[in-house]
Amino acid sequence: MLRHRILSALVGIPLFIAAVWHGNLPLLVFTGLLMVLAAIEMVALFQRLDLYPPHGLAVLGSLFLLGSAYLYRDAGLGGAIALILFFILVFMAFLYPAFSPVEGAVTLLATLYIGLFVYIYLLRLLPNGWIWLTFTLVGTWTSDTVAYFIGKRWGRRRLAPALSPGKTVEGAVGGLAGSLLAAVAFVIIYPFLPRGPLLLLGLLLGLAAVVGDLVESAFKRQAGVKDAGDIIPGHGGILDRFDSMLFTAPLVYYYVGMFIIS
Repeated sequence: MLRHRILSALVGIPLFIAAVWHGNLPLLVFTGLLMVLAAIEMVALFQRLDLYPPHGLAVLGSLFLLGSAYLYRDAGLGGAIALILFFILVFMAFLYPAFSPVEGAVTLLATLYIGLFVYIYLLRLLPNGWIWLTFTLVGTWTSDTVAYFIGKRWGRRRLAPALSPGKTVEGAVGGLAGSLLAAVAFVIIYPFLPRGPLLLLGLLLGLAAVVGDLVESAFKRQAGVKDAGDIIPGHGGILDRFDSMLFTAPLVYYYVGMFIIS
């Protein structure tokens, strides 16, 4: 399993870094692909619970959010969410009982959850966006990796046994240390960045990574599966690989906007 994880990382990370480096259309397309695959995985999880949100509606809703981010940045997200809700309610009204209120609610949840991917693209649009998106990637991956190895070696106390018996308090603390070390590295590499706010962001990022991981674990636990998908050998699905980043990317985007570049 560890060998598969490493091989997948050696292939996937350079592709992601290339999209991050170029930004603009390559990153937009890459983010859209992630959202489509993640939406399919999300719908499949709900189907295991005998809930059947339409694949097409969830995918289109997610891409509509990405399109709004492309055209209007975060200023367009509120209107996009309102329109998605409007169309889901219209489908519910005219297609009932084939499209029930419960399935409408599940479709909205899936769309908005997957819609958090748009912050990967939005981060690149910030001033020094390359730095902030790279910081998010490195901080999240470092947090996840250190948490994994610390938990394997020294983990004793379970963090959330009802959701994920394999996650430990020791691993979570290691993840916080990993994200803080990533912040220290960025302070050294980019000395013009404010030291205190960046170190605090490193700690907050570690916390967000843990929460994002547990949220996805809740979906999988309810559906009774170990992984959300199997598209990435050794890692599972897109949601399994990017669950933490769905929370760290919005955190970094708004934190940087409010406390660093404001």
